[in-house]
Amino acid sequence: MGQLVEYPWNGSTAKGYLATPSSGKVPGVVVIQEWWGLVRHIEDVVERFAKEGFVAIAPDLYHGKTTKSPDTAGKLVMEIDTDRAQKEIAGAGAYLLQRPECSSKTFGVVGFCMGGGLAKYEATKDANVGACVSFYGGYKKTPYDWDNLRAPLLLIVGEGDSKALVDGERKLAQDLKAKGKSVTLKTYPNAQHAFFNDTRPEVHDAEASKDAWRLVIDHFRSNVK
Repeated sequence: MGQLVEYPWNGSTAKGYLATPSSGKVPGVVVIQEWWGLVRHIEDVVERFAKEGFVAIAPDLYHGKTTKSPDTAGKLVMEIDTDRAQKEIAGAGAYLLQRPECSSKTFGVVGFCMGGGLAKYEATKDANVGACVSFYGGYKKTPYDWDNLRAPLLLIVGEGDSKALVDGERKLAQDLKAKGKSVTLKTYPNAQHAFFNDTRPEVHDAEASKDAWRLVIDHFRSNVK
């Protein structure tokens, strides 16, 4: 259902995994990887969006590298250029908006762990973002300019995640609401970090994942126009 594609970026090209619906014109969604890279799980999420009636792409922010080692993943995160990654994400979104299958003038962005943090960052940088979802987003290499956030934001986290991350997301939701931003925080009792990743049975929570997926689809259908 999906395929690797090249899309324009900064006078050159970048690569990503694209999936399109079987027919019709539909809204666009950019999916941002966990720290493992553009692995099969992320490709599957892209394909799931296509089945739900979106055209979706996951940019390859590690440029061909993937890993199953937490130590290697940590090194890859440290090596990533945040501003380049943001521009590649924005480029992937712009590419979607030009696709013949795309009906929307904005795109949704969703990310997981590192990708959740980058999804937030992209939403503060790109006026083409129509809605943002961050799953347990803990990427903090660059400060966010929250005054520039225009898109409705959905924060998703398991209460079994680290206390610092859970408390941080609660405070973020509180602070953004005080700024008049549209933000929703959804927490799941006992769900751990990376609970949405069904290739990791040691942390996957099927019930929480099913509910979170429903929220994400509703969020994008309501806001990506």
